Amino acid sequence: MKSKELIQEYYNRFNKGDRAGMMALLTSDVVHELNQGKAEKGIPTFETFMKRMDECYAEQVEDLLVMADDSGNRASAEFYIQGTYLKTDKGLPEAKSQKYHIRVGAFFDLKDGKIARVTNYYNLPGWIEAVK
Repeated sequence: MKSKELIQEYYNRFNKGDRAGMMALLTSDVVHELNQGKAEKGIPTFETFMKRMDECYAEQVEDLLVMADDSGNRASAEFYIQGTYLKTDKGLPEAKSQKYHIRVGAFFDLKDGKIARVTNYYNLPGWIEAVK
């Protein structure tokens, strides 16, 4: 699978709620760099993160644009997340089924046809304002 197709498939599986399918696209030592947080390593840690996300948020990726370098080793994506805040996440405002729509930038390292790094950036203060 080519790099742009790999990233598109990752988000297709995200939107379908196919977490096992998402994990199958990652290297076993994947690095997940969270927005304004620490980097985490490995599929089990990523699965734990996604479980918490699925408990607290219902999200869909919209208006996805994927870009990749000529080497096939790096890619990026810009998209919007259409979401609902379902359950209060630690350190964040109280959840009351608030709706939000935020722009996200994501960056990827690719290795042997899989995703080796996922880095996500979005405007956290803007999200907090949207759910207050």
